[in-house]
Amino acid sequence: MYNLLSASPRAIAIARIAYGCVYTTPSTTTHLLTSTPTRSFSHLHRLRRTVSLLRPPTLSSCPNFLTGNSHFCGMAVIAPLFSYLSLMWLLSGHGVRDSKAMVEGLQGYGVISSKKVAEVMGTIDRALFVPDGTPAYADSPMSIGYNATISAPHMHATCLQLLEKNLQPGMHALDVGSGSGYLTACFALMVGPKGRAVGVEHIPELVSSSIENIQKSAVAPLLKEGSLSVHVSDGRLGWPEFAPYDAIHVGAAAPEIPQPLIDQLKPGGRMVIPVGNLYQDLKVVDKNMDGSVSVRTETSVRYVPLTSREAQLRGY
Repeated sequence: MYNLLSASPRAIAIARIAYGCVYTTPSTTTHLLTSTPTRSFSHLHRLRRTVSLLRPPTLSSCPNFLTGNSHFCGMAVIAPLFSYLSLMWLLSGHGVRDSKAMVEGLQGYGVISSKKVAEVMGTIDRALFVPDGTPAYADSPMSIGYNATISAPHMHATCLQLLEKNLQPGMHALDVGSGSGYLTACFALMVGPKGRAVGVEHIPELVSSSIENIQKSAVAPLLKEGSLSVHVSDGRLGWPEFAPYDAIHVGAAAPEIPQPLIDQLKPGGRMVIPVGNLYQDLKVVDKNMDGSVSVRTETSVRYVPLTSREAQLRGY
């Protein structure tokens, strides 16, 4: 595995921004990774100008700082530290043959610090949730059809860690825009048989395929027993049947936080949701015990939009 730890912290930060990740490593990278969208973009544009002569002509330019479940493009190359092939290897997951190796890589780069999240992502095999023939363990979002994607592993890890305290055994968790079913399965493993993990997806075909994926996974017994379920519905409306929820994850970017999701969040609960259109931020929404809500920005991200079924199928 290529060792990023031998590089300077600032170089690591620049490299990670260049290929669209939100890796939070040394403190010197924090201002780069959690700044406003405008500032994040300006860092990336300066980087691209610096290395533009080194970028292979087959790679297209991309003006945005991308992460989440929107596809990457325009990857830059840092000549003093990384060859083009090294960066592509890092992104593509070559040599990463199973979930355990994927998790170890994310731990090595500072993405996963939680032992519980490492255990869960090592147990739920991502290969069961991506199309056949795709590099299952690459740290990149992938298309799963119907203009939907499965998020990059580093974003799954980030969201699981943000929600970890609200995914304890016996708690209720809602996954909006559950897609492939991967994160819903992770939720189910964390809340266990006495909890409730609910996935909501408005594309019926994706619900069917996600159930098939889950049936092959380590949480198949929870699906059979009923503590894990996936439903066809407009995720913007949540799923009131099993509310209130200790944890809510939204896997697509909403123009604003949907009120039904706030209403279904339990006092003491937490929601993680990307918000925005062109410029998006990952918001952490905490409902206080008195019912008031506090919202903070975790980082700048890029997700596909949270929209209607019809708009998604016609390409937004």
